[in-house]
Amino acid sequence: MTSLITGAGLVGAAYAREAIAEGDRAVFFDARPDADFLRAKLGGAPYDAVQGDLRDLPALVDAMQRHTPEVVIHTAGLIGNSVQSPVYTGMQVNVQGTINALEAARLTGVKRFVHISTDGVYDRRGDAASAITEDCPRAGGGSPYLASKVANEHIAEAYAAYYGFELVLVRPSNVFGYGHFRGGSRGGMTVHSLVEAGLSGEPLVVPAIRARAFEHLYAKDLGRLVRRAAAVPVSGAAAFNGGNGYVTPFEELADAARSALPNLNVTIAPAEGPPPEPEAPLDITRAKALLGWAPERSIAEAFADYAEEMRAAQG
Repeated sequence: MTSLITGAGLVGAAYAREAIAEGDRAVFFDARPDADFLRAKLGGAPYDAVQGDLRDLPALVDAMQRHTPEVVIHTAGLIGNSVQSPVYTGMQVNVQGTINALEAARLTGVKRFVHISTDGVYDRRGDAASAITEDCPRAGGGSPYLASKVANEHIAEAYAAYYGFELVLVRPSNVFGYGHFRGGSRGGMTVHSLVEAGLSGEPLVVPAIRARAFEHLYAKDLGRLVRRAAAVPVSGAAAFNGGNGYVTPFEELADAARSALPNLNVTIAPAEGPPPEPEAPLDITRAKALLGWAPERSIAEAFADYAEEMRAAQG
């Protein structure tokens, strides 16, 4: 099977690593594919890369016509605050870019579209004690990033329903792994700063707003989930949560990092107001039952692997 992967970042590379290991072909479509990063992430395995912008529909169509993928894995887009700098451009990249990827898939006869979304699409104003299932209502609020992700899900569902192709939505929790900080993820940057400080031995002060409790998912576990989601039989649209089912307090996250990096010295800057209430974890029962998937690495094991990758990258 050939997969065309929009975005040659952490999530796209994690999926490609799994696909290539099973004998499949991976083709990246990215505005600036980083050959060194992909070589490190894929262990030197062969892949194809097309340089192009999501806003360029003809370029997407051309890439799909030339490489004839059976599945599109849509990971590309702006993250977090980068969507609002400015909002117009952010929406062009995230929303129009997704429409273009869907339209190119339709025009070239791709049978399956896997869209990487986020657990941030859920409306969490209800019972914080209940785990979030895939049937939880979606919100988006006033965040341009989350609004774009909710819009993308609705648009993808409309395409799948109207044109009859298979759609899988994957909604991961806070993804971390070596390289995610590159895309502007605040959660990814916080985790990266822990590993960086643990390797250097330099003291680290984390702002209270970034020292919140989150549900974390290691990128390599997400890669396995997306790989299985790309192949599961579906009719119409299906959605899968990707998390570890547990909201980790920052102090516990730091302890897990310290187990792999004993030199880590981290403190939290005083908060200016009451800390945000922890969000409910994701229910991953559906992924376990239908995909046979569950995270393989504990947070501590993920930190050890992350640190090993970072040491290798630093030479």
